[in-house]
Amino acid sequence: MPILNKDMTLCISLAGRPSNIGTRFHNYLYDELGLNFAYKAFTTRDLEGAIRGVRALGIRGCSVSMPFKEAVIPLVDELTASARAIDSVNTIVNDDGQLAAYNTDYEAVATLIGQHALDPAASVLVRGSGGMAKAVVAAFRDAGFGQLTVLARNEDAGRALADKYGYRWVREDPRPGAEIIVNVTPLGMDGPEAGVLAFPLSHVEAAGTVFDVVASPAQTPLVRAAQAAGKPVISGAEVIALQAARQFELYTGVSITADQVERAAAFSRAG
Repeated sequence: MPILNKDMTLCISLAGRPSNIGTRFHNYLYDELGLNFAYKAFTTRDLEGAIRGVRALGIRGCSVSMPFKEAVIPLVDELTASARAIDSVNTIVNDDGQLAAYNTDYEAVATLIGQHALDPAASVLVRGSGGMAKAVVAAFRDAGFGQLTVLARNEDAGRALADKYGYRWVREDPRPGAEIIVNVTPLGMDGPEAGVLAFPLSHVEAAGTVFDVVASPAQTPLVRAAQAAGKPVISGAEVIALQAARQFELYTGVSITADQVERAAAFSRAG
């Protein structure tokens, strides 16, 4: 990376549990491409103050993670189509003090559904009801999936998510049998829930594809269980690489190749 200087453009992330993944991904590419940018991860207890800082200090880009993806909506100037469609934000771009919000999580999940050739006739069970769950459920809906169940302990959030996209909500684990199971909760994530399996083994064994959006660690208990059962896996590492690549292009205006994304993603996971 260039030595810190007065002309350097700053991008940041705001998350309840900051990680080095995005920081390493973006800074790796800044260095490789010789861009005078720097990226730093933060958390905050004052989201409104943090967004005022983005605007006031001319911070070019701001990645937004749990639990801020919906709370940030009133604080920006524009919701672009991807964020407006699911009422959830994961990316803010600052153009001369005007803050435009995007959702590159949705774009990434939609891309992965296509890349993995998932069958729209398959039944889907999604655990979770937060901002990322909206991106996942909306992407499946827009890809033509008709049989999807939202599994969430929080009745208000779970029912609202299911109703928004025309699906079914349940509070307790249904009988195994969903052909695609998707974890969109912190279960298995580094931290207090690192060792927790997001679905019972009976669900893993009955599934045709297992999808875990948790990116850190890359090998979550659910991913390991799916691999042990010989199931195709879509990992959070794939999601975060694709969404980060889109963020990178929004922040810098520079398009990157699939090879560059793969190298940056591998570097981000190594730290």
